[in-house]
Amino acid sequence: MRFQFIENHRSDFSVVKMCKVLGVSTSGYFKWRNQEPSQQEIRKKEIQERITYLYYDSNKIYGSPKITSLLKKEGYNITERTVGLYMKELSLRSCVSKKFKVVTTDSNHDYPVAPNKLNQNFAVSTPNKVWVADITYIPCREGKLYLATILDLCTREIVGWRLNGNMETQLILDALKSAYQSRKPPKGLIHHSDRGTQYASNVYRDQLVEYGMEASMSRTGNCYDNACAESFFSLLKKELIQGKRFKTKEEAYNQIYRYIEIFYNRKRIHSSIGYVSPVEFASTFVA
Repeated sequence: MRFQFIENHRSDFSVVKMCKVLGVSTSGYFKWRNQEPSQQEIRKKEIQERITYLYYDSNKIYGSPKITSLLKKEGYNITERTVGLYMKELSLRSCVSKKFKVVTTDSNHDYPVAPNKLNQNFAVSTPNKVWVADITYIPCREGKLYLATILDLCTREIVGWRLNGNMETQLILDALKSAYQSRKPPKGLIHHSDRGTQYASNVYRDQLVEYGMEASMSRTGNCYDNACAESFFSLLKKELIQGKRFKTKEEAYNQIYRYIEIFYNRKRIHSSIGYVSPVEFASTFVA
Protein backbone atom coordinates (compact mmCIF):
# COMPACT_ATOMS: atom_id res chain seq x y z
CA MET A 1 0.00 0.00 0.00
CA ARG A 2 1.39 3.42 -0.98
CA PHE A 3 0.37 5.19 2.21
CA GLN A 4 2.07 2.48 4.28
CA PHE A 5 5.24 2.85 2.19
CA ILE A 6 5.27 6.58 2.88
CA GLU A 7 4.73 5.93 6.60
CA ASN A 8 7.62 3.47 6.71
CA HIS A 9 10.02 5.91 5.02
CA ARG A 10 8.86 9.27 6.34
CA SER A 11 12.05 9.67 8.39
CA ASP A 12 14.18 9.14 5.29
CA PHE A 13 12.39 11.22 2.65
CA SER A 14 10.07 14.19 2.41
CA VAL A 15 6.41 13.21 2.72
CA VAL A 16 5.43 15.77 0.08
CA LYS A 17 7.97 14.43 -2.41
CA MET A 18 6.97 10.79 -1.79
CA CYS A 19 3.29 11.65 -2.26
CA LYS A 20 4.13 13.35 -5.55
CA VAL A 21 6.25 10.44 -6.81
CA LEU A 22 3.66 7.84 -5.80
CA GLY A 23 0.75 9.85 -7.20
CA VAL A 24 -1.21 10.35 -4.01
CA SER A 25 -2.37 13.51 -2.24
CA THR A 26 -0.66 14.76 0.89
CA SER A 27 -4.04 15.39 2.52
CA GLY A 28 -5.07 11.82 1.70
CA TYR A 29 -1.94 10.46 3.38
CA PHE A 30 -2.49 12.45 6.60
CA LYS A 31 -6.15 11.46 6.67
CA TRP A 32 -5.11 7.81 6.40
CA ARG A 33 -2.44 8.28 9.06
CA ASN A 34 -4.78 9.90 11.59
CA GLN A 35 -7.70 7.52 11.22
CA GLU A 36 -8.63 5.32 14.15
CA PRO A 37 -7.63 1.65 13.78
CA SER A 38 -10.49 -0.81 13.35
CA GLN A 39 -11.36 -3.40 16.00
CA GLN A 40 -9.97 -6.08 13.70
CA GLU A 41 -6.64 -4.25 13.44
CA ILE A 42 -6.54 -3.75 17.21
CA ARG A 43 -7.19 -7.46 17.79
CA LYS A 44 -4.57 -8.51 15.26
CA LYS A 45 -1.95 -6.28 16.89
CA GLU A 46 -2.86 -7.62 20.33
CA ILE A 47 -2.56 -11.23 19.17
CA GLN A 48 0.71 -10.57 17.38
CA GLU A 49 2.13 -9.08 20.57
CA ARG A 50 1.12 -12.23 22.47
CA ILE A 51 2.58 -14.45 19.74
CA THR A 52 5.87 -12.56 19.92
CA TYR A 53 5.95 -12.88 23.70
CA LEU A 54 5.18 -16.63 23.69
CA TYR A 55 7.74 -17.25 20.95
CA TYR A 56 10.61 -15.56 22.79
CA ASP A 57 9.43 -16.90 26.15
CA SER A 58 10.01 -20.41 24.76
CA ASN A 59 13.53 -19.45 23.62
CA LYS A 60 12.32 -19.35 20.00
CA ILE A 61 11.30 -23.01 20.21
CA TYR A 62 7.49 -23.00 19.82
CA GLY A 63 5.90 -23.08 16.39
CA SER A 64 2.31 -22.32 15.44
CA PRO A 65 0.70 -25.49 16.97
CA LYS A 66 1.98 -24.86 20.51
CA ILE A 67 1.48 -21.09 20.35
CA THR A 68 -2.10 -21.63 19.11
CA SER A 69 -2.76 -23.91 22.08
CA LEU A 70 -1.41 -21.33 24.52
CA LEU A 71 -3.43 -18.54 22.92
CA LYS A 72 -6.60 -20.60 23.25
CA LYS A 73 -5.85 -21.09 26.94
CA GLU A 74 -5.67 -17.30 27.21
CA GLY A 75 -9.12 -17.03 25.66
CA TYR A 76 -8.28 -16.20 22.04
CA ASN A 77 -10.43 -17.92 19.41
CA ILE A 78 -7.87 -18.41 16.66
CA THR A 79 -6.79 -21.11 14.22
CA GLU A 80 -3.34 -22.59 13.80
CA ARG A 81 -3.29 -21.38 10.19
CA THR A 82 -3.85 -17.77 11.27
CA VAL A 83 -1.12 -18.03 13.89
CA GLY A 84 1.20 -19.40 11.24
CA LEU A 85 0.43 -16.48 8.94
CA TYR A 86 1.00 -13.97 11.73
CA MET A 87 4.30 -15.61 12.64
CA LYS A 88 5.36 -15.38 8.99
CA GLU A 89 4.50 -11.67 8.96
CA LEU A 90 6.54 -11.21 12.14
CA SER A 91 9.44 -13.30 10.74
CA LEU A 92 9.18 -15.72 13.69
CA ARG A 93 10.26 -19.26 12.98
CA SER A 94 10.68 -22.17 15.41
CA CYS A 95 14.11 -23.78 15.58
CA VAL A 96 14.85 -26.51 13.05
CA SER A 97 16.58 -29.70 14.13
CA LYS A 98 19.96 -30.66 12.76
CA LYS A 99 21.21 -34.21 12.48
CA PHE A 100 23.53 -35.06 15.33
CA LYS A 101 24.51 -38.64 16.07
CA VAL A 102 27.20 -40.22 18.18
CA VAL A 103 26.93 -43.95 18.84
CA THR A 104 26.66 -44.64 22.58
CA THR A 105 25.29 -48.20 22.45
CA ASP A 106 27.63 -51.17 22.63
CA SER A 107 25.47 -54.27 22.30
CA ASN A 108 28.44 -56.54 21.50
CA HIS A 109 28.67 -58.31 24.85
CA ASP A 110 27.94 -61.63 26.55
CA TYR A 111 25.56 -60.35 29.22
CA PRO A 112 21.99 -61.69 29.34
CA VAL A 113 19.47 -59.66 27.33
CA ALA A 114 16.00 -58.95 28.72
CA PRO A 115 12.91 -59.55 26.56
CA ASN A 116 11.15 -56.62 24.92
CA LYS A 117 8.22 -56.30 27.34
CA LEU A 118 7.36 -52.78 26.18
CA ASN A 119 7.05 -53.81 22.51
CA GLN A 120 6.51 -50.20 21.36
CA ASN A 121 3.43 -49.83 23.57
CA PHE A 122 4.09 -46.18 24.41
CA ALA A 123 0.55 -45.41 25.61
CA VAL A 124 0.81 -45.60 29.41
CA SER A 125 -2.08 -44.29 31.52
CA THR A 126 -0.40 -44.06 34.94
CA PRO A 127 2.89 -42.57 36.14
CA ASN A 128 5.64 -44.83 37.53
CA LYS A 129 4.52 -47.81 35.46
CA VAL A 130 7.05 -47.62 32.62
CA TRP A 131 10.38 -45.80 32.57
CA VAL A 132 12.60 -45.59 29.51
CA ALA A 133 16.35 -45.04 29.80
CA ASP A 134 19.08 -43.98 27.40
CA ILE A 135 22.50 -42.32 27.07
CA THR A 136 23.66 -39.60 24.68
CA TYR A 137 26.87 -37.75 23.95
CA ILE A 138 27.15 -34.06 24.87
CA PRO A 139 29.75 -32.05 22.90
CA CYS A 140 32.15 -30.13 25.17
CA ARG A 141 35.53 -28.53 24.43
CA GLU A 142 36.87 -29.36 27.89
CA GLY A 143 36.37 -33.11 27.41
CA LYS A 144 33.87 -35.85 26.67
CA LEU A 145 30.48 -35.75 28.38
CA TYR A 146 27.63 -38.23 28.43
CA LEU A 147 24.07 -37.69 29.63
CA ALA A 148 22.00 -40.56 31.06
CA THR A 149 18.26 -40.02 31.54
CA ILE A 150 15.22 -41.84 32.91
CA LEU A 151 11.89 -40.73 31.39
CA ASP A 152 8.42 -41.59 32.68
CA LEU A 153 6.48 -42.78 29.66
CA CYS A 154 3.13 -41.57 31.00
CA THR A 155 4.02 -38.00 31.95
CA ARG A 156 7.08 -37.56 29.67
CA GLU A 157 8.91 -36.15 32.70
CA ILE A 158 12.64 -36.73 33.14
CA VAL A 159 12.55 -38.31 36.59
CA GLY A 160 16.28 -38.95 36.85
CA TRP A 161 19.45 -37.89 35.05
CA ARG A 162 23.21 -37.68 35.43
CA LEU A 163 26.02 -36.06 33.43
CA ASN A 164 29.56 -37.44 33.48
CA GLY A 165 32.81 -37.66 31.54
CA ASN A 166 32.36 -41.34 30.70
CA MET A 167 29.48 -43.66 29.89
CA GLU A 168 30.37 -46.48 32.24
CA THR A 169 27.76 -48.32 34.28
CA GLN A 170 28.07 -45.95 37.26
CA LEU A 171 26.63 -43.13 35.14
CA ILE A 172 23.36 -44.91 34.48
CA LEU A 173 23.26 -46.35 37.98
CA ASP A 174 23.37 -42.83 39.41
CA ALA A 175 20.58 -41.73 37.07
CA LEU A 176 18.47 -44.73 38.10
CA LYS A 177 19.09 -44.15 41.80
CA SER A 178 18.13 -40.48 41.55
CA ALA A 179 14.89 -41.43 39.79
CA TYR A 180 14.04 -44.10 42.35
CA GLN A 181 14.78 -41.89 45.34
CA SER A 182 12.62 -39.05 44.00
CA ARG A 183 9.66 -41.21 42.93
CA LYS A 184 9.72 -44.41 45.06
CA PRO A 185 7.69 -46.32 42.42
CA PRO A 186 5.79 -49.48 43.35
CA LYS A 187 7.20 -52.87 42.46
CA GLY A 188 6.53 -54.13 38.96
CA LEU A 189 7.61 -50.99 37.10
CA ILE A 190 8.93 -51.80 33.62
CA HIS A 191 12.39 -50.35 32.95
CA HIS A 192 13.05 -50.24 29.21
CA SER A 193 16.41 -49.54 27.56
CA ASP A 194 18.55 -50.56 24.61
CA ARG A 195 20.89 -53.56 24.78
CA GLY A 196 23.94 -51.54 25.76
CA THR A 197 26.63 -53.09 27.95
CA GLN A 198 25.82 -50.75 30.82
CA TYR A 199 22.13 -51.72 30.99
CA ALA A 200 22.84 -55.44 30.58
CA SER A 201 25.62 -55.51 33.20
CA ASN A 202 25.23 -57.64 36.32
CA VAL A 203 25.40 -54.67 38.69
CA TYR A 204 22.65 -52.77 36.85
CA ARG A 205 20.38 -55.79 36.59
CA ASP A 206 20.89 -56.47 40.29
CA GLN A 207 19.88 -52.89 41.08
CA LEU A 208 16.68 -53.30 39.06
CA VAL A 209 15.88 -56.45 41.02
CA GLU A 210 16.51 -54.66 44.32
CA TYR A 211 14.09 -51.91 43.28
CA GLY A 212 11.48 -54.45 42.17
CA MET A 213 11.67 -53.34 38.53
CA GLU A 214 11.23 -55.54 35.46
CA ALA A 215 13.88 -55.16 32.78
CA SER A 216 12.87 -54.72 29.14
CA MET A 217 15.20 -54.19 26.19
CA SER A 218 14.87 -53.12 22.58
CA ARG A 219 15.40 -55.55 19.76
CA THR A 220 18.73 -55.53 17.97
CA GLY A 221 19.09 -52.57 15.61
CA ASN A 222 15.51 -51.34 16.15
CA CYS A 223 15.67 -47.67 17.21
CA TYR A 224 11.85 -47.43 17.28
CA ASP A 225 11.69 -49.69 20.34
CA ASN A 226 13.11 -46.87 22.48
CA ALA A 227 11.70 -44.01 20.43
CA CYS A 228 10.50 -41.88 23.36
CA ALA A 229 13.93 -41.73 24.97
CA GLU A 230 15.46 -40.92 21.59
CA SER A 231 12.81 -38.25 21.08
CA PHE A 232 13.84 -36.43 24.25
CA PHE A 233 17.48 -36.35 23.15
CA SER A 234 16.37 -35.05 19.77
CA LEU A 235 14.56 -32.17 21.51
CA LEU A 236 17.54 -31.45 23.76
CA LYS A 237 19.90 -31.18 20.82
CA LYS A 238 17.46 -29.18 18.72
CA GLU A 239 16.37 -26.76 21.42
CA LEU A 240 19.52 -26.38 23.53
CA ILE A 241 22.63 -27.57 21.74
CA GLN A 242 21.82 -26.87 18.07
CA GLY A 243 25.22 -28.02 16.85
CA LYS A 244 27.23 -25.96 19.35
CA ARG A 245 29.92 -27.25 21.70
CA PHE A 246 29.95 -26.19 25.35
CA LYS A 247 33.17 -24.49 26.43
CA THR A 248 33.42 -26.15 29.85
CA LYS A 249 31.82 -29.07 31.68
CA GLU A 250 30.44 -26.65 34.24
CA GLU A 251 28.71 -24.65 31.51
CA ALA A 252 27.29 -27.86 30.04
CA TYR A 253 25.93 -28.99 33.41
CA ASN A 254 24.36 -25.63 34.23
CA GLN A 255 22.64 -25.29 30.88
CA ILE A 256 21.43 -28.90 30.83
CA TYR A 257 20.15 -28.51 34.40
CA ARG A 258 18.17 -25.40 33.44
CA TYR A 259 16.84 -27.08 30.31
CA ILE A 260 15.67 -30.29 32.04
CA GLU A 261 14.58 -29.11 35.47
CA ILE A 262 13.28 -25.63 34.72
CA PHE A 263 12.20 -25.62 31.08
CA TYR A 264 11.48 -29.16 29.87
CA ASN A 265 9.92 -30.66 33.00
CA ARG A 266 8.08 -27.60 34.31
CA LYS A 267 7.41 -25.28 31.40
CA ARG A 268 7.62 -26.90 27.98
CA ILE A 269 4.20 -28.02 26.75
CA HIS A 270 3.80 -31.35 24.94
CA SER A 271 1.12 -32.18 22.40
CA SER A 272 1.06 -35.85 23.47
CA ILE A 273 -0.17 -34.94 26.98
CA GLY A 274 -2.66 -32.25 26.05
CA TYR A 275 -0.37 -29.24 25.63
CA VAL A 276 0.73 -29.04 29.26
CA SER A 277 4.12 -29.53 30.88
CA PRO A 278 5.17 -32.95 32.28
CA VAL A 279 5.05 -31.68 35.87
CA GLU A 280 1.60 -30.15 35.36
CA PHE A 281 0.35 -33.37 33.79
CA ALA A 282 1.85 -35.47 36.60
CA SER A 283 0.07 -33.30 39.18
CA THR A 284 -3.30 -34.45 37.83
CA PHE A 285 -2.55 -37.97 39.17
CA VAL A 286 -1.87 -36.82 42.72
CA ALA A 287 -4.67 -37.87 45.05
